[in-house]
Amino acid sequence: MEVAANSHRESTAESESNPCDPAALGPTGLIDREEFVRIILQSLYSLGYRRAAETLESESGIGAHSPEFLALLRHALAGRWEECVATIAAVGGPAAEARARASFLVWREHFLELLGSSEGLVPAREVLRCRIDSLGIDRRMVHRLARSMISSEGAVRTESVIEQRLGLLLDLAEVLPPWVSVPVGRLERLVEMAVDKQIASCVYHNVPDEVTLFEDHKCGEEKIPSNCSQILCDHTDEVWFVQFSNNGKFLASSSSDCTAIIWTVEEDDTISRTHCLRGHTKPISLVAWSPNDKMLLTCGNAETLKLWDVDSDTYKLRFTSSTDHIISSCAWFPNSEKIVCGSGEPDKMIFTYDLQGNEIDVWDGDRIPKVSELAVTPDGRFLVSICSNRDIWIHEFPRGKECLICEEHSITSLSLSRDGMWLIVNLNSEEIHLWKVNDESEVPERFKGHKQGKYVIRSCFGGLDCSFIASGSEDSQVYIWHRNHGKPIKVLNGHSSTVNCVSWNPTKPHMLASASDDRTVRIWLADTTPKLNT
Repeated sequence: MEVAANSHRESTAESESNPCDPAALGPTGLIDREEFVRIILQSLYSLGYRRAAETLESESGIGAHSPEFLALLRHALAGRWEECVATIAAVGGPAAEARARASFLVWREHFLELLGSSEGLVPAREVLRCRIDSLGIDRRMVHRLARSMISSEGAVRTESVIEQRLGLLLDLAEVLPPWVSVPVGRLERLVEMAVDKQIASCVYHNVPDEVTLFEDHKCGEEKIPSNCSQILCDHTDEVWFVQFSNNGKFLASSSSDCTAIIWTVEEDDTISRTHCLRGHTKPISLVAWSPNDKMLLTCGNAETLKLWDVDSDTYKLRFTSSTDHIISSCAWFPNSEKIVCGSGEPDKMIFTYDLQGNEIDVWDGDRIPKVSELAVTPDGRFLVSICSNRDIWIHEFPRGKECLICEEHSITSLSLSRDGMWLIVNLNSEEIHLWKVNDESEVPERFKGHKQGKYVIRSCFGGLDCSFIASGSEDSQVYIWHRNHGKPIKVLNGHSSTVNCVSWNPTKPHMLASASDDRTVRIWLADTTPKLNT
């Protein structure tokens, strides 16, 4: 905190000679006693505990306000403007610009009071010319006051003179150093900052509003989904992809058995089968929920792209390009009325479609990379794609600005955070890299521990405020990291083969789903939930 002027340190000097009343508080002596007491006083007065505050002032010998502020209070309420400005000039600490700003507030109040009184325009004009104009502040503020003399805007003031002058003191408190007048809510702000820091350093924090001031914040690992509450065995072959809907009420899975299944997430966190989507003749490599959760896209492996209505088990539309390109990836725009698709065979192209299957835009040519993964940020501003195996290509709408992030190893998958500000990519070097969208100059955060070398492994953001990253692995396990730590904080065992994909429920931070080559989808919940139910 900023050191106060000598004029308000007398009580501190007296206390230094008293071993029972040290000037410095806390185990390391970092807290100044007088500042500490004044902050408590400010809080007591703001809470309405006036008698308690007065008792503390009496017993401690420390006032809620500095002598400088008390002087300003007396002079301002009495309308002694010269004395106000002299007090401001004597305050140590603020820069010349801050003192000029504070002096302007004083003379402005004097000017407005003259303008609204019977004394008329002449004395007000003299204050403007001799006092305000000489301060060298922003000319626009001076001109605004000058215009008020013509339009008489300054004369229309509904507050009493006392209220106006008290308002001046509040304005001065925002300009002058904080030791002159303790900022409103300072104690609450300090406590909140301490709690926020403890939460930020808690690698297991995954429950909202679980905070107490009576002890340091610390969550146990049971807050992380780690109990397999359910095994979904309806697929007859490897499960390649799994994704929760945006509202968290549904789950979709796709498999090399050429089907996709829509599951319902019940209120008690159990999962029940709703629809099995049939019609693809090749394995379904991915699914994509529309932002409004009313539709689902299924992308066949080197096959076609189909649009399904979530309320039915028949597809609404099959997307085919005018050039018979094979669609390899897809993503929704945030209005749920347009999609974007990528193709690498026979030529590299990116398409946008409406929901009637009409091509809207087609990007092709040498400048278009071979796209293997696509995503659109929730605000529709950026198209993020994985291209040429090792590059992250980001295209900004509608400006067309592009940036390229180059990785040293092959990228197998891409995932965006819910706010669209961050992306993660899985690499076959057994690392996951965290990048900030639209900032290729950043050095990525790296997450290690899982196994990945031969297959496409997918990761996701999740948990409270997307504070965690989860990933599948070729060693049949699910790995979970906190975004501030590069080593796993939790490893989930249960699958008997490669875990291809994971998805964290966006509205239930305690729920995670994983899809595996063992033909199952597992649902993981916090340890406080019921045990295994197959």
